[in-house]
Amino acid sequence: MDKKPLGWREWISFPELNIRKIKAKIDTGARTSALHAFMIEPFSRDSKLWVRFAIHPIQGDFDTVVECEAPVKDQRIVRDSGGHDELRYVIDTQVAIGDDLIHCEVTLTDRDSMLFRGLLGRTALRSRYVVYPGKSYMQGKLNGKKSKG
Repeated sequence: MDKKPLGWREWISFPELNIRKIKAKIDTGARTSALHAFMIEPFSRDSKLWVRFAIHPIQGDFDTVVECEAPVKDQRIVRDSGGHDELRYVIDTQVAIGDDLIHCEVTLTDRDSMLFRGLLGRTALRSRYVVYPGKSYMQGKLNGKKSKG
């Protein structure tokens, strides 16, 4: 199987969550993937645990809000880049990267202070991609064109 190229940041989407496009950092140093979420609220549906949350999909834009719901797969303690442990909800959802649609586990956390609304960790990449740390948006920008740099 040929591996596809990724830059250190890429445009991705979460079709099942109705999140059309967000900028994500590709982080091979992180095991799990993360998605910006606030107003995180657990609830029960059909005797199963679900979570409702909101996201600001565009960095610095607090007016645009997407509300999401997903079944909870797990709750885990995740250590962030600052070394702080946080108990997070884990969901299993589709992620679109370029022409690919993959399933991965995503933890929910407030990333308002971070530069990227999403983070794709090495587990989501599963040996399908080669990451070029000096490149960006190799799977396409919002206009759908591939980037050379």
